[in-house]
Amino acid sequence: MFRILLFVIAIIAAALGLAWLADRPGSVTVQWLGYEIETSAFIAVLALSAIVALVISAWMLLRYVVTRPTAIAAYVKERKRRQGFDALSRGLIAIGIGDRALAQRYTLVARRNLPNEPLTALLRAQTAQLAGDRAAARRAFEAMLDRPETDILALRGLFLEARRRDDNEAARALVERAVRRDPKLGWSVNALFDLQARAGDWQGALDTLAIARRHGHIDAKTGSRRRAVLLTAEARDLETSEPDRALARATEALKLAPSLIPAAEIVGSLLASKGEGRLASRIVVRTWKLAPHPDLAVVYAFARQGDSPRERLKRVKHLASFKPDDIEGPIAVAASAIDAHEWQEARNALAPHLEGRPPARICALMARIEAGEGDKGREREWLARAMRAPRDRAWIADGYVSDRWLPVSPVTGAVDGFGWKAPVDAIGRGDETLLIADEGAGSPLDIPDDAGSAPATLRQIKNERAPDSGRDKPIEPAPPVVQVIPRRDTESKPKPRVFVPDRPPDDPGVTASDTEELQASLERLRAAQIR
Repeated sequence: MFRILLFVIAIIAAALGLAWLADRPGSVTVQWLGYEIETSAFIAVLALSAIVALVISAWMLLRYVVTRPTAIAAYVKERKRRQGFDALSRGLIAIGIGDRALAQRYTLVARRNLPNEPLTALLRAQTAQLAGDRAAARRAFEAMLDRPETDILALRGLFLEARRRDDNEAARALVERAVRRDPKLGWSVNALFDLQARAGDWQGALDTLAIARRHGHIDAKTGSRRRAVLLTAEARDLETSEPDRALARATEALKLAPSLIPAAEIVGSLLASKGEGRLASRIVVRTWKLAPHPDLAVVYAFARQGDSPRERLKRVKHLASFKPDDIEGPIAVAASAIDAHEWQEARNALAPHLEGRPPARICALMARIEAGEGDKGREREWLARAMRAPRDRAWIADGYVSDRWLPVSPVTGAVDGFGWKAPVDAIGRGDETLLIADEGAGSPLDIPDDAGSAPATLRQIKNERAPDSGRDKPIEPAPPVVQVIPRRDTESKPKPRVFVPDRPPDDPGVTASDTEELQASLERLRAAQIR
């Protein structure tokens, strides 16, 4: 619209100018090279305008002729460029839908028309991956490393290729280079953190976590929790060789995550070994209020060295009073009462939890109570119930059941994946599957009392193994499945967990013919209690 208006204005101005010139007649005389030309002013203006138009037209024609080769080359180049980008677009779509033949076809077109385009190199690498040619994919990514605009893309591609072939060393080297190149990239920082955590490089993982928090890759709450887990893992490794440093690490972890059970356990046991039982007890109580656990009860019971079994029972009862609704409290009290030979006290502690189908630990504790009171029949009855009782709580991450806390899930590599909870029973088994070997039955406080005095250190108490007799033997009559899971004490051999399959529906259970087998199983089960 604006251009039309300008055109109309220009026509009107030209018409007015010519009218003005026609109304004012005059003459123009030109003498040049012996010639004399005389004409009117109006004709002179028109002739001058025609000459100027002719000169401009000649210049444009000459320019057109001179620039034609360049224009033709530019046209051809632009045409190839359009074809190349069209091939890139169609090739990426073919990769997305998994059409290998079409992707290879468009890759050839893109390489012919856009050999220096970064997306062409990416299309080539992804087409090789789609075709299963890992060597060609690596060559394509390696060629991209030489260009600043594609080096990060190449590092990511090579990292994924290294992970596919389980080459963790190469993957870590590549991702470290990517982090140095640009720490603002979340994928590289998170990948490096996972690799370091899986490898047990706690200090490296802490440094990477600091980078992630600085650049906003994780929120503050998650970052604090992960730092606490890594500090706890490092403290556990240093607990024997450098106890002071381990205590500092675990204390910092507990400040960041007060409910982190392993950190409280390490702090409490180290403080108790230094003779600071009062401070250890306060720390354990604070964590127990947030997350009751058998290991905390052990630490609290033996925080004050030299106590008799009855004194330890009083301490555990005081600890259980802080969480009266949690089952860990009565179990800890019952186990301490059994150690003190207070059979009625142990029975009273477990009485509210005997209705229905109590878990295996409670059944095993009741069997110990009956054995202590000399009732062999009731003892066998509780042992039979323990064999079919629901599973007890354990450290679980991604379906993996462990008798000890681990900072990293062995299944997915997730940090802080383990939680203290009851395992999910196998499909088709309901609640009938039972964990009854040394991690599944028994009590966290089932610690032998030697002349009423505690062992030298709390760590010796927690890592003390039961006698070997009958420990690794299957429990009759059903054939067991043995799953080896490492203990907290990494220097000792792995301890087996025995899962007894369900009996068939028509199984009559324990009969008189099983009495001798149950009697023989008693000693094995008592030796396999959880510590």
